[in-house]
Amino acid sequence: MFETTPAVFSATAIDQGTALLLSLVRFCRGDKVLDLGCGYGVMGIYAAKLLDPRNIYMLDNDPEALRLAAKNVALNDASGVHVDLSDGFRHLRESAFTKILCNPPYHSDFSVAKHFIEKGFNRLTIGGEMWMVTKREKWYRNKLASVFGGARVVARDSYFVFQSIKKSNTYASSAYTPQ
Repeated sequence: MFETTPAVFSATAIDQGTALLLSLVRFCRGDKVLDLGCGYGVMGIYAAKLLDPRNIYMLDNDPEALRLAAKNVALNDASGVHVDLSDGFRHLRESAFTKILCNPPYHSDFSVAKHFIEKGFNRLTIGGEMWMVTKREKWYRNKLASVFGGARVVARDSYFVFQSIKKSNTYASSAYTPQ
C-alpha cells in the first residue's frame, strides 16, 4: 500500500516501467541498494521487503516525494530504510552500492540521466549493477556503453530496461572524459 498525491510521478498507480524493472532485477542477500530519484518509494520499499532495510537508501530532490516515501516506509513496515533529500548524488556520502535502481526523468534533457550514470558508476562496487528504465533507447545505450562498457537491454511495452555492470574502477571508454 502506498500513499501518493497528484504532485508526484505516477500518483495513481505504480508506473509500468518501474514494475518492469522490478520484475527483472534479482536481489542477493547482503545487497546494498540505492533507489535514486525514489519518488514515493516503490523500488526502495520493494527492495527493503526482500533485504535488510538498513541496506536500502532512497534519495529524491523533491521534499514532497520524500515525505511520502518516509510515510510509505512506515506504512509498509520497512523501518530502517534511509530516506534522504539529495539532488542526485550531490548530498549523499554513502557508497559501495551493489545495485542502483532508477527511473530517471526521460522527457527532459539528458543532464539528470548523465549525472545519475556517471556518478552512479563511482558509487557502485566492482560487480555492482545499475538498473534504469526509460522510454528512450539510443542515448541511454550509448551513454551506458561509454561508462560501463555496455548494457543488457530488455524492451517491452514501449519501455527499455537497462542493466549495466561495473567491471573496473575506470570508465570503459578511454576517450570519454566526465564533465
